[in-house]
Amino acid sequence: MPIALLPACNRGAHPAQTGKAAPDFTVSDGTTSIHLANYRGKVVLLNFWASWCAPCLEELPSLLQLHHQMPSVVILGVSIDDDPVAYSSFLVQHHVDFITVRNADESAPKLYHTDMWPETYVIDRKGIIRSKFVGPQDWTSAEMQSFLKSL
Repeated sequence: MPIALLPACNRGAHPAQTGKAAPDFTVSDGTTSIHLANYRGKVVLLNFWASWCAPCLEELPSLLQLHHQMPSVVILGVSIDDDPVAYSSFLVQHHVDFITVRNADESAPKLYHTDMWPETYVIDRKGIIRSKFVGPQDWTSAEMQSFLKSL
């Protein structure tokens, strides 16, 4: 299936990352740690988001549904929230049960040249970026699930 058929939105020169190794990082917020390299061998959705971001909130239900429908796809959320209390409250209020970490200094998003929220990278089992999505997506659409299964 050609990736061009997916509902993707790429900006500027950043899509040049597609087909290249995903930049590795480790982020810890005192409660949760994510080391991207630990997920090699799995398909990963790396989702950069914030609790105050309306498009992120719009996208969240489909991310949660995907997490339950396709548990073999690892969803890693990296929040840029400054306020740890607002972040924690958001996770509880919205029943977020996929892996997420707060990265207030934005060290991980900076590695990906991310500056719009949400922004998601699909990383294959070998650690290669296969697609980039800017803005809220329907992660449960037949086309999206077919794409993810193909990886």
